[in-house]
Amino acid sequence: MGNLLKVLTCTDLEQEPNFFLDFEKLGFWETWLDVVLKDALGILDELQAYKGAGQEIREAIQNPNDEALQDQAWAAVVPLVGKLKKFYEFSQRLESALHSLLRALTSETYDDPTQHLEREQALAKQFAEILHFTLRFDELKMTNPAIQNDFSYYRRTLSRMRINNVPAEGENEVNNELANRISLFYADATPMLKALSDGTTKFVSENKNLPIENTTDVLSTMASVCKVMLETPEYRSRFSSEETVSFCLRVMVGVIILYDYVHPVGAFAKSSKIDMKGCIKVLRDQPPNSVEGLLNALRYTTKHLNDESTTKTIKSMLQ
Repeated sequence: MGNLLKVLTCTDLEQEPNFFLDFEKLGFWETWLDVVLKDALGILDELQAYKGAGQEIREAIQNPNDEALQDQAWAAVVPLVGKLKKFYEFSQRLESALHSLLRALTSETYDDPTQHLEREQALAKQFAEILHFTLRFDELKMTNPAIQNDFSYYRRTLSRMRINNVPAEGENEVNNELANRISLFYADATPMLKALSDGTTKFVSENKNLPIENTTDVLSTMASVCKVMLETPEYRSRFSSEETVSFCLRVMVGVIILYDYVHPVGAFAKSSKIDMKGCIKVLRDQPPNSVEGLLNALRYTTKHLNDESTTKTIKSMLQ
């Protein structure tokens, strides 16, 4: 498959890098991580099919004295809140999966941490799948206002039931403390990405004996590999579907955001090991409608974009 390190050290723009990470054909490890990733596909299907209880809620609010409509709205919302709880709990499983992968990818088994991505490509694939799921989940969540509306109605109704001493079916499933955490989760524009960013930051802080470069080098390497595969016609032509292009774009943006959270000066500074101009150009070269969500993720969910160390060129490219 070629040498990953040549991609990273290639400074001659005319020289084609010779590394291709085949996301389409690499198999998963048969581990609990595999189970998490398979469950992730189901979560995306459920989220994509999430229609909400908007009509029932509107009718209940417009007719506050109609008990039948109140009951209908509650009956419609309770199972949806069960789904939202499931999505939230999955974010915690995903954070645990990320910790396991980072532990494996940043261990000092090899002299250079980037060699993990070259020699342990199944790990790289799993890491990429987690990032792809995260960005896709948040894209779907951002375009579905029913999620927060449903949960807000649930909490308001539950509070009213408590005041009136009415037993609430479903309360045992989402108690007040859990409801607070779930509410905070969905209040974020990109909740799954925030969970992963917080998880990566936590991993670094809990492993102080591990050089931070072990983590940031893995992240910058993933960004570089995705960028090279997307901008090199020889590699891009090997993709059997456009969905693989979307996959690589999401992975590239995901690792940039994680890098920006854990690196002391972030992804946008001149000292960053990520070619931000090149990555943004790759995004800009795609059909606009297909990448606006990813560009917004860089604009609004990164930590250091508005720092003084970020060049005017990069800021203008993201305007």
